[in-house]
Amino acid sequence: MTIALLIVDIQNDYFPGGAMEVTGAEVAATQAATLLAAFRQHPYPIVHIQHVAARAGATFFLPNSAGARIHESVRPNAEETTFQKHFPNSFRETPLLEHLHGRGVTELVIAGMMTHMCIDTTTRAAFDLGFKCSLAHDACATRALSFNGVHVAAESVQTAFLAALNGLFAKVLSTRELCADL
Repeated sequence: MTIALLIVDIQNDYFPGGAMEVTGAEVAATQAATLLAAFRQHPYPIVHIQHVAARAGATFFLPNSAGARIHESVRPNAEETTFQKHFPNSFRETPLLEHLHGRGVTELVIAGMMTHMCIDTTTRAAFDLGFKCSLAHDACATRALSFNGVHVAAESVQTAFLAALNGLFAKVLSTRELCADL
């Protein structure tokens, strides 16, 4: 069994002043950086995912923009792999699955943004593809949503999506717990 760290979409547009600011981006990035530092002390694979907008009318993660760049707090080093994606699912139309299988990875630790979109979709896809998943709840961030005239605060969105993933799809743990398990 080999474990890998998957850092999804911790990009400049999600931070204050970015085109799609999420609540708690700085805290989540700090925790993701802690996970990254812990993984770098081991021979485990580390994969960064960068979303680049490909659909007409996109307003963030625009190609070659500063907002689409991976945030400096988790910037990949030369030994780490980065894949670009154009959909919420990090596996869709990317070489991620082949890359992980080629390294014998059977378990993923996942961190990133946005919890209700790309983290949820990627975690569920990873589970469906046979990976054992752990999700760092404090290394993820999301934003407020609304539906049918009802506003849902970011904290409630975060809690609901983490609760839905916890158990069947992933073991939802803190960064501290995940680092201690390495």
